[in-house]
Amino acid sequence: MKLELSKTNRQNIEDIYPLSPMQEGMLFESLYAPDSGVYFEQITCILMGNLDVKTFEQAWQQVVSRHPVFRTAFQWESLRQPVQVVYRQVEVTVDTYDWRELSAQEQQQQLETFLDSERKQGFQLSLAPLMRLHLIQLDSNTYQFVWCHHHLLLDGWSSPLVFKDLLEFYQAISQGKSLSNIGTVSYRNYIAWLQQQDRDLAQKFWRQKLQGFTTPTPLTVDKPLLMREKHLGYGEQQINLTVPATAAVVSFVRQHQLTMSNLVQATWGLLLSRYSQETDVVFGATVSGRPPELVGVESMVGLFINTLPVRVQISEKTQLLDLLKDLQAQQLDSEQFSYSSLAEIQGLSDVPRGTSLFESIVVFENYPVDTAVLQGNSDFSLSNFRWIEQTNYPLGVVVALGEQLSLKVMYDANRFENGTISRMLGHFVTMLEAIAANPVQRIDQLPILTASEQQQLLVDWNDTGVDYPIDKCIHQLFEEHVELTPDAVAVVFENQQLTYHELNCRANSLAHYLKSLGVKANVLVGICVERSLEMLVGLLGILKAGGAYVPLDPEYPKDRLKFMLKDAQVSVLLTQQQLLDRLPEYQAKLICLDEVWSEILQNKQNNPIEVVT
Repeated sequence: MKLELSKTNRQNIEDIYPLSPMQEGMLFESLYAPDSGVYFEQITCILMGNLDVKTFEQAWQQVVSRHPVFRTAFQWESLRQPVQVVYRQVEVTVDTYDWRELSAQEQQQQLETFLDSERKQGFQLSLAPLMRLHLIQLDSNTYQFVWCHHHLLLDGWSSPLVFKDLLEFYQAISQGKSLSNIGTVSYRNYIAWLQQQDRDLAQKFWRQKLQGFTTPTPLTVDKPLLMREKHLGYGEQQINLTVPATAAVVSFVRQHQLTMSNLVQATWGLLLSRYSQETDVVFGATVSGRPPELVGVESMVGLFINTLPVRVQISEKTQLLDLLKDLQAQQLDSEQFSYSSLAEIQGLSDVPRGTSLFESIVVFENYPVDTAVLQGNSDFSLSNFRWIEQTNYPLGVVVALGEQLSLKVMYDANRFENGTISRMLGHFVTMLEAIAANPVQRIDQLPILTASEQQQLLVDWNDTGVDYPIDKCIHQLFEEHVELTPDAVAVVFENQQLTYHELNCRANSLAHYLKSLGVKANVLVGICVERSLEMLVGLLGILKAGGAYVPLDPEYPKDRLKFMLKDAQVSVLLTQQQLLDRLPEYQAKLICLDEVWSEILQNKQNNPIEVVT
C-alpha cells in the first residue's frame, strides 16, 4: 500500500512514523463517530495585560516550529496501518474578535455559543495543523483565548509545557531575541521506544491479570433503555472537598505511603462494587505513559497517556488498608506494561469480543504546572484556565489535587440523569473521607450515604406513622383504595397513565391468567421487565394470584440472573420481548407481557378470591 500525497506535500514532509496505541484508539473512535465531538479538546483562559496580537501570533508560529506534533497530520486510507505525517512547515494564524461592546453576561453567552460551534466544526484529521487559535478582546487589556485542538496531538501533561514555550517565545520576540530549538526531543523518539518493548511479556501479564473476568461491571444507575434519549450530549458536574477534608486525605496517604491516585481508584472501585453488587469490578484508569528511561521525556510534547484496566477484587472481610496496599502493588506492576494497547488487552481478556471491557474511567490530573511562569510575564498573564473535553466513555471521573481536592464527573446525558450524577459525587466523597478517617474498618462497614440522605432515611422518610391492618396484604389494601377512588390517576409513566380502576382490572386479568398456570400461595414468580406500566401490573398481578415475586434487573449479567432463577426455583417468568436476548437459558414458563396482553385481558377482571392454605 502506498501513501498518496501531492507533490507539494511530499516535498514538505519531514518524517513519517506509526501511531502510539492511544493514538490508534483515538483515531478509530474519531472516525467511527465523526460528528460526536469525541476527543475534540478546548482550552480557554484569560489574558490580561498589554498584549501585542501580532507578536502573540508569531510566538505561536515558533511553538509550532519547535514541536513536531503541531505539524502532524494522520493518514489511514489504503494503508494496512495508519501513520502520522510530520511536515517541515505549517502555518498557523490567530483569529481575532472584538466583543468589547457586549456586556459581561452577553460575552459569556456568546462564548458558550462560540465553543459549541467550534466543537461541531471538528477537524479534518488528514490536514495539519489539527488546531485553531482564537483571541477575543473583552476590554482594553483583557482577552479571552480559545485553543481548539485534537487530542491526537497531545495530553494534559503537555499543555503547561506548550504555554511555557509560548510565553518564552513571546518575550524573546518582544525583546528582539531568538531562542534556539536545540534540546527539543521529538515525539518520534517515544514511538521508537514503543517499538522496542516486549509485547509477548506484556500479553502474558495482562492475560493473567484479567483471567476469570468475563462480564463488564454494570453501572446500574443509568437510565433504562426505554427512557434514553438521543443527542443530549455530555454533561459535567464537579464537587470540591473542603480544605480541612483535603488536608486530612493528603495526611492519610502520606502516613501510609500511598498515593492520591491509589486512594481515588480504590474509592471508585468500591463505589462501583456497591452500585453493581459485584465483588470483582474493572474500570479504566489513565496513566501518564511517560517512561522514565526515555531521556527528556518529561519535557516532550505529545500524546503519552494510555488507558489501562484496573481490577478490584473485594471481600467484605478485607480491611480497607489491606485493599489499598494490594491495589497499589498491582498498579506498580501494571506500570511496567503501560505501553500496551487497550484493544490488545481487551482481546486477551475473557470478555466477549465486541463488548467493552469497562464503561467508566478515572483520570487523576497531576501535571507539572509552573504558575509563576504563567503569571509572571512582563506584558501579560494567563489565568482562569478551563479544559473542555469529551471521551468515548459514558462516564469519566476526573480528580485534581490543589488546596481543595476537586472531583469532576463527565457523563453521557443520554444515559444518566443529572440527579444521579449529583448523588454519585456525594457517595464518592462520603466513601473517600470515611476511608481516610478509619482505614482499618472492614469494607462492608464503609458508609456511602451523605448526611442529607441519612436525614431523609432516618427522619424525613421514616415519619410515616400510619396504623395498617396486620391481617391484610398490600394488594388487598390497594383493592380497598380502588373502591374509594376508582377514577383517580394511580400511575403515570412518560405519556401513559392508568386510573386505580384500570390498573386493578389489568392486574386482576393477569392474576387469573397466572392462576391458570398454577401460580398460588408459596409459588415464586420471576419478573424481569424495564420500568413501565407493565412492571406495576405484573407485581400486583403476581400478589393477587397468591404468589410472591422475584425481581430480576435486566441490567444484571446473565450468569447472575441464572443463579437467581435457579436459587429461587422460579417456574414462571414475566418479561418483555426486547429483553429476551439478555435472559439466560432456564427451564421456566416464559411470558412476554407485551406479546400476550390481548390473551391476558380476555380473563376475568374481578378481584380473585383469596384461598387460604
